[in-house]
Amino acid sequence: MRDINAPANPLEMLAYILASQIHDHKVVYVGTGLPMIAGILAKKTHAPNITMVYESGGQDPLPGDMPWSVGCPFTWRKSPVVMEMAYSFAQCYNGYVDIAFLGFAQVDMYGNVNTHQIGKDLLNPTVRMTGSGGNNDLSSLAEEVVLVGLQTPEKFVKEVDFITSVGHLRGGETRKEAGLLGKGPVAVVSQCGVFDFEPVSKRMRVKSLMPGWTFDFAQLFTGFELMRPEGDIPQTEVIPEDILKLLRTEVDPRGVFTTMPTS
Repeated sequence: MRDINAPANPLEMLAYILASQIHDHKVVYVGTGLPMIAGILAKKTHAPNITMVYESGGQDPLPGDMPWSVGCPFTWRKSPVVMEMAYSFAQCYNGYVDIAFLGFAQVDMYGNVNTHQIGKDLLNPTVRMTGSGGNNDLSSLAEEVVLVGLQTPEKFVKEVDFITSVGHLRGGETRKEAGLLGKGPVAVVSQCGVFDFEPVSKRMRVKSLMPGWTFDFAQLFTGFELMRPEGDIPQTEVIPEDILKLLRTEVDPRGVFTTMPTS
């Protein structure tokens, strides 16, 4: 049984911050994990009119139990439409997805994402990972993309070992010149705070920092030089108590995705 009175843990904070990136009346492409929590939380709070599109093809199912993945039957519960995955991704190509979320093994200063391999030798990598799945479709075609993951110098790198999912390529207008659709990454969310991308250079920039964090401290967790906004850096909003209670009692009551792992 979850302690609904305990302070928010980092995963619950991340879920709340991700949910805050979602605006009402938008079409939200939902993947497994914290993006799923964020979409459901947003729909129950500030964005009741969003359309949730699950990666496996479920379109805006009626609320039910917490899905264990995008392949869970709860993602299809009384959906008006259930499509094959290929058609689900085709929604992005045809402009029907407003925002999508992506995780990463590496991300660089321009928001390019690697989920393929660690090490640049394609035939002999240090670590081989899962690859794209639907990530490249979303990063190339969705109107807006929000990236989420743990921030360390090994994950936030100057240049990714392999571009699985394109961000702003080499910065500037290179993404647009490549013929890719949408705005690309608009935000990165980590335990350090929230980052955006400077409009001209498209380099990653601090937008807000978690309570207790400073710019210099966040820089220590980054393998490239972060851009700093003008003036004071605002604090990332902390999850309010009523929304934290809602998350624990209605969104993820068994803590499937928001319970911190233990040794």
